Amino acid sequence: MALSSHAALAAVDAVRQHFAERLAPGKESAPVAAELEHILALLADVDFSKADEKHLQASGHPVIRHLQQVGVSAKDNEVLAAFLPHLDALPWRYSYETRADAPDIGERMAWAELVGPIAPFKSEKVCIGLTAIGPGLLYPAHYHPAVETYLVLFGTARWTAEGITREHPPGTLILHPSNIIHAMQASDEPLLAAYAWTGDVETLSAYAEQ
Repeated sequence: MALSSHAALAAVDAVRQHFAERLAPGKESAPVAAELEHILALLADVDFSKADEKHLQASGHPVIRHLQQVGVSAKDNEVLAAFLPHLDALPWRYSYETRADAPDIGERMAWAELVGPIAPFKSEKVCIGLTAIGPGLLYPAHYHPAVETYLVLFGTARWTAEGITREHPPGTLILHPSNIIHAMQASDEPLLAAYAWTGDVETLSAYAEQ
């Protein structure tokens, strides 16, 4: 089952609207607010009039089975509500090299991009997508040149950056500056988070160590 262009656009619009709402005075720190403004400005230049159909095809990725714990209701969470009916239709992928210490990690985590260089809505300046991590899985320390903003949608995971670990519940916005080393550990429920990339959005993430 392919994702419809209407559903893809609705999900992007939900993320965009949520980011705009978080710009209300006093809601976010200055760095987060500045990045949200940057994301919204870049999205304003994306052509959403026609989606690339080949990037709307469902991947059938195994990560889908780890999302069964995600509730059927998304009350008071419009971003999750926009994605929830389409989790099995998203173009999930995983692009890291195989890890000897985690041979099945590529089946237990993935991301689905809706805006970006290889996404239904093409952009070489901004990405919007969804990251899924299976229950109990560690997304090992990694980095990328893109500036990354995460919006936690489901699951309270442990997030580590610069050696500091914090638990971030749904609704939290997390900003990762360019090339900062960071990691995420899901709890006994999966982690689902919307993300945005800006800057160098074409260079893939790399693990900090293997």
